[in-house]
Amino acid sequence: MAENIGEDSQITKLHSRADQTSHQSGRIKLLLFFTSKAVCDRKDFLHKHGHRESHGQYFNQRLAGPAPVNETLRESRNGLQDKFSNTMTLCAMIPLLIFTCLNSIVYQRIPQNIRILGSLVSILVVLCVTAVMVKLSVNPLPFFTITMIKIVIINAFGAILQGSLFGMAGVFPDGYTTPIMSGQGLAGTFAALAMICAIASGSDLMDCAFGYFITACVVISLAILSYIILPKLKFYRYYQKKSRNDPALDEEKEIKLMKNGDSRGGMSTSEDVQQNPSILSIFKKIWVMALSVCFAFTVTIGAFPAVVVDVKSTIADGGPWEKYYIPVSGFLLFNLCDWMGRSLTAVCSWPGKDSKLLPALLVARLIFVPLFMLCNVQPRNIMPVYFSHDAWFTVFIILFGFSNGYLVTLCMCFCPKLVDGNEAETAGAIMAFFLSLGLAFGASISFLFRGVI
Repeated sequence: MAENIGEDSQITKLHSRADQTSHQSGRIKLLLFFTSKAVCDRKDFLHKHGHRESHGQYFNQRLAGPAPVNETLRESRNGLQDKFSNTMTLCAMIPLLIFTCLNSIVYQRIPQNIRILGSLVSILVVLCVTAVMVKLSVNPLPFFTITMIKIVIINAFGAILQGSLFGMAGVFPDGYTTPIMSGQGLAGTFAALAMICAIASGSDLMDCAFGYFITACVVISLAILSYIILPKLKFYRYYQKKSRNDPALDEEKEIKLMKNGDSRGGMSTSEDVQQNPSILSIFKKIWVMALSVCFAFTVTIGAFPAVVVDVKSTIADGGPWEKYYIPVSGFLLFNLCDWMGRSLTAVCSWPGKDSKLLPALLVARLIFVPLFMLCNVQPRNIMPVYFSHDAWFTVFIILFGFSNGYLVTLCMCFCPKLVDGNEAETAGAIMAFFLSLGLAFGASISFLFRGVI
């Protein structure tokens, strides 16, 4: 009985240390929120939302050669303009996959500060160069080449940053993955609002593009400041040390071994503490969540924005609503619902981590692909239109966005609960890889989805 009292007092002592710094947990969540928002902002500003609308016009104009008299920009499209979208997707997805994979393998050999702060600074430099180039006159071919190089660099460092953030969040208690996911969701909403404001202002195309990139630079700068502040918080330092199995902070693990009656007398050796589990052994514990996230983003990116962006309003009738229809009903509504779904996981976690209903619901989201195809997507050559009214599309977008945010965030939040504490960072990096893999699969299959319409 005395032993039990001693063990309980040790557990109480261990948790009291965390409780003494728990008032800082809100700050941790806020800093994670801002940093992850920057991760997604650099994607949204460069290729997710803007390139099909405001940025698409900007890049088309910069890539346009001298047009013959009496020919419009569309009529005189050159090879660089035709290749831009597909080449950009390729230059974004390949480094995203490669560097997310590399980060999940070699992250232990590179200090976290170098991975995160170095990535943020590199992204900031590229965005500053992008903003400066808006004001410079550059010939189409050099501009195309430089742009693709920048996209490769920004996605390579973005992959390292994203994987490192999810890994870092994994070492904290439950609830710290949600701010990262919410930050990414809000970033999409922010980009959609920026697009709508640009359309409403009627500003010059170059001024709008310059404003987009300068805003992205400001967000990245805030993320850098946030990360510099982060290590100064005791709460952060406590769990970082605990994740590295500092003997002075790992009493709880030793106590659990004692309670379980370890064959070696309840004592854990230094070899046990320092042993790094293999990636494969960790993947076996989280493979359901990893594949679920991959499939979810394959479906989401496969339909959005490739199919959604070409849906036309049947009630606008050539009025002002026509140019706002997709920016509002498509991009803004999707991102708002996605953000709401991500944020809801902070207070609701149904279905649970062991429920088979969670992956089943993610598979069921595949039904949205044919539903969007049967909306008023134009132009179309094969499939008929069954859901012509704008209300159908609006309902589909709301359910599509909310289910994406809620279910994906649940998977990301459940992942650290499926592994031991010293495996959480690796598990987070693995999840980030499968998230990126889903983005790549979705971008690839989006051409097929749009082509069959």
